[in-house]
Amino acid sequence: METLTITPVQQGTLNAQLAMYDLHTRLYGNVLEGLTDKDAHNRLGTKANHPAWLAGSLVHERFEIANILGVEKKDQANELFKDYAGIKDDVTYPPLASYIEDWNMISPLLRHALANATMDQLNGPDPFGMSEGMKLLDVLTFCLDRESYCIGQLGLFRRLLGYPPMRYQ
Repeated sequence: METLTITPVQQGTLNAQLAMYDLHTRLYGNVLEGLTDKDAHNRLGTKANHPAWLAGSLVHERFEIANILGVEKKDQANELFKDYAGIKDDVTYPPLASYIEDWNMISPLLRHALANATMDQLNGPDPFGMSEGMKLLDVLTFCLDRESYCIGQLGLFRRLLGYPPMRYQ
């Protein structure tokens, strides 16, 4: 079997990803702070994913990545989000507190797994089948970008629902 190596560019990418991961870990709680469960189900009269779905999908994604890296845990709302399920109309999603609990539980475990991922793991195939030729490191980049996007959407929902802006500290 060929031994794969991680290039300095890939190592730099992983270091940047860990910094972004740490930022997202903090911002997730901040963007949900004070949001009521009722408001979290408000789609503002659109087809947009509501905050409860956005928040739950972020938690589920972290659990999926953790599982790929050997952390065998399931989120409390796994049944709602498994197999990359989209938003379900007329479903009351779990309370935001349960998402925050899961986020706080999986985040340090996943960070440890990411920081200690082997070169073979990072250069391994895309576990989600997103695109031919992608490696796990590429998938991690995509997932972190998605976290930024979803946290941004949650921040916009906060403002549209009349909440103060998200704190960055």
